[in-house]
Amino acid sequence: MIILFAPSEGKRKGGECPPLQHDSFLFPQMYQKRMEIVAQYEAVIAEGEQEKLCELFGVKDPKEYERYRLPFLKAPTMRAIERYDGVAYDYLDFPSLSSDAQSYIERHVILFSNLFGPIGAGDCIPDYKVKQGSKIGSCVPEKEYKKDFSSVLDEKIAGEEILDLRAGFYDKFYTPASRVTTLKFLKEGKVVSHWAKAYRGIVLREAASARIKGIDELLAMNIEGLVLEKIIETNTKKEIVYNVC
Repeated sequence: MIILFAPSEGKRKGGECPPLQHDSFLFPQMYQKRMEIVAQYEAVIAEGEQEKLCELFGVKDPKEYERYRLPFLKAPTMRAIERYDGVAYDYLDFPSLSSDAQSYIERHVILFSNLFGPIGAGDCIPDYKVKQGSKIGSCVPEKEYKKDFSSVLDEKIAGEEILDLRAGFYDKFYTPASRVTTLKFLKEGKVVSHWAKAYRGIVLREAASARIKGIDELLAMNIEGLVLEKIIETNTKKEIVYNVC
């Protein structure tokens, strides 16, 4: 089973792992492709034009730009699943999981970084900031990663059940060739949007704690605060609809 998960624009600082190297990422054969985009990111930062940095980072205060000026060849890294810091990751609460559940996430979860593209949850990455949907220099990262990485992703997940917990934007990075399972959360008959991030984090936490092997095991779980409403199936996906209670 493979679980697809979105990143967070918030990041934790620091890191105790070595700087980026060839085998830092899932798909090491694609390292150079990633580095071409990273080079454009670092060039924008080195140029230092405030308008471009504001657009890239989504941050208006120039004092905050200094945090991202350390070249990646020198910057410490940490596991991506620990680097990201946002609502979904707060509810996942990775550090509090058992070692078995943490290992499950590292083996089964693929994240979609706005800078590094598809990465393993256990891949070590530096601190960075790219506002969702921003160009990086002349590059539109979601288009580049979809073009260059879709075939290697399809090969990796061929024959696996896929639970897609990403926000819709990240379909622009990768649309699986095989059928996926997605989740929808309703409260009082209306789609939950803001808090959907929290529920995705909760579902990932519960799936990892139980170390589920497939969608049937997910459906059999009792997840606190969620009640299964219905399942909608099409040729391309299975949508599990939960009521939030």
